[in-house]
Amino acid sequence: MADRGRAAGPWTMLVMATLGFALNFWAWALISPLGPLFRDNGRLGTLSESDVALMVAVPVVVGSLGRIIVGALTDKYGGRVMFPLISAVTIVPILFLAFVALDSYALILVGGFFLGIAGTAFAVGVPFVNAWFPPEKRGLAVGIFGAGMGGTAISALTTVKLYKNVGDTAPFLITAGALAVYAVAAWVILRDAPGRTVPTTSLASRLAANSKLSITWQACILYAVAFGGYVAFSVYLPAYLKTAHGLTPADASNRMAGFVVIAVLMRPIGGWLSDRFGAIPVLAAGYGVVVVCAGIAAGTPPLHGLGTVVFLAMAAALGSGSGATFALIAKVTEPSRVGGVTGLVGAAGGLGGFAPPLVMGYVYGRTDSYAIGLWMLSVTAALTLLLTLTVVRRTAAAHNSERIPA
Repeated sequence: MADRGRAAGPWTMLVMATLGFALNFWAWALISPLGPLFRDNGRLGTLSESDVALMVAVPVVVGSLGRIIVGALTDKYGGRVMFPLISAVTIVPILFLAFVALDSYALILVGGFFLGIAGTAFAVGVPFVNAWFPPEKRGLAVGIFGAGMGGTAISALTTVKLYKNVGDTAPFLITAGALAVYAVAAWVILRDAPGRTVPTTSLASRLAANSKLSITWQACILYAVAFGGYVAFSVYLPAYLKTAHGLTPADASNRMAGFVVIAVLMRPIGGWLSDRFGAIPVLAAGYGVVVVCAGIAAGTPPLHGLGTVVFLAMAAALGSGSGATFALIAKVTEPSRVGGVTGLVGAAGGLGGFAPPLVMGYVYGRTDSYAIGLWMLSVTAALTLLLTLTVVRRTAAAHNSERIPA
């Protein structure tokens, strides 16, 4: 089996991991495009803005917290086991949503809770891909893998159309079928990197040790803002565009897909730029763009001009920042700890995406304005920029000095 892994090579493993990530993220985002639709058609009864926000946020928080455990398990058992396992298990809540939950708000919350399992696939792929590539290529490789977050764009572009035109179970059944095919293919094709170091200590001790690393808490903050901002927009943008700009659910989902595509394309570019110029400049530039653009967006500029520009610029900044964060982790973390650190950082990123939709829904319900929430994003990005240029820069510099022989 090891020979087959060598024959397949790192790029084959990267392609398969990215495909698995995209399919699981497609599943993870199934509920988001349907939230505004359920509110409009009354199928679940009368839903408030906060009800919709909670519905789309539940899978996010579960998938985020689950990464802590799944990342540590991936260090132990490898992506060759964990990728097909996560993909297969995710099929269960998808089928529950399709056949049991679509007429009940409470049951959709239950299905969404277990659908969050799909979001843990990220913590499987990063250590798996990282182990296959040398340090000088890990930023690009992990960035390419991270582009699998574009699975949310598949959901945005297809879910509402399939629900309306084919049948209300169609988006769920198609996703379940794709995951089933992938789980089998992953079991046959995937191989862990030769020479992978398997930890021998307990799961609890590894989690405790990883949580004490300086890079862990620093990267948690960086990723909570970069990827958390992306997740928040990708799950809440349809509801925001419909309410603030009067778009139809389908048009709002299409525009959200454009946001996602830009962020996805910029993630590997952010990793590649980090390999060439260092992660700190890439992160600083990204957070700087968010500071400015979120402030402009707070004024609700028209979508046909400045409004579209600022949202796409934020998408590019958040995508590049997400790629740069894991390029930084790959360079300053021991390979045997990457999974555990990734799980903790990935959890922070997902949780970063959980709070903003709830805050935006809550604030809008009381002020009829999204400005406060967007100003909060601008201030948060400014504080993260300051952290990047001071504390995180010193951590990266200290690691580089340790690698230089005396």
